[in-house]
Amino acid sequence: MKTPPRISPYLLLTLANLLWAGNWIISRAFRGELPPVALSFWRWVVAVLCLLPLALPHVRRDWPQLRAAWPWLLLFGALGTGGYNVLVYGGLQYTTAINGMLLNSFVPIMIVLISWLMLGKRLHGREAAGIVVSFVGVLSIVAHGEAQRLRELTLNIGDFWILASVLAWSAYTLLLSKRPPVHPLAFLAAISVTGLFFLFPFYVWEMAQGHRLIATPGSIAGIVYTGVGPAFLGYILWNRGVAEVGAARAGLFMHLVPAFGIVLSMIFLDEEPALYHAIGIGLIFAGIGLNTRRTK
Repeated sequence: MKTPPRISPYLLLTLANLLWAGNWIISRAFRGELPPVALSFWRWVVAVLCLLPLALPHVRRDWPQLRAAWPWLLLFGALGTGGYNVLVYGGLQYTTAINGMLLNSFVPIMIVLISWLMLGKRLHGREAAGIVVSFVGVLSIVAHGEAQRLRELTLNIGDFWILASVLAWSAYTLLLSKRPPVHPLAFLAAISVTGLFFLFPFYVWEMAQGHRLIATPGSIAGIVYTGVGPAFLGYILWNRGVAEVGAARAGLFMHLVPAFGIVLSMIFLDEEPALYHAIGIGLIFAGIGLNTRRTK
């Protein structure tokens, strides 16, 4: 029997961030119709419905390990599937997608910083150079090639929500090394359900404050996309990629979100491409290349 070809973990991480770039555009575009907790809650309902037919056999088989690891699963659900998304969607109620994606690009830096401060991991020179080069590419995109734009960027309450989401996602990515030894679909199903339990009281509170989901064809399509793409497929791809290359190296791929976001804006929002887009995306891929190149 022929062995199926191995898929590159770097391709998996790239595809995950392509899906997540669309998530930012959806959440910003429908912020008036989709309150942050409602969007996060219903996207995970959609993701769980996609997961259950595939994951149930693995959940039954791995149930003893999942039950033994329930504190970790609660933490993964609170950080990765619940907290991160609510903080991002909440931040995008107040800040622009550009500010949000720029701040989200601090994820690889935060992962490296936490690894260094709390886990004692060393950062090699080429890896540090890759992070710097890639982040300069992000800056060049959001600044439209003009330093003045960076000086004009200001922080508001939404930006602080995004920064909190950066901390949550960095912790989630680093803690993936502690995940129980179960099938990836069983793990994702477990943290999706625990994430829904985490989100439910906040969803009830949000509705009590008068923030209700407005069902339109666009908002429903947005929920379906964020549930099937970023939540279901994106997390499978990300978790698999992190398991193969490690948190610090995988985190660098978060710089692809603003790069893909610009391209998606050109396609779906009829925005014109510019030279700084090409320069920024080129720098991002150069930084990733520095970080992923094998050492002889």
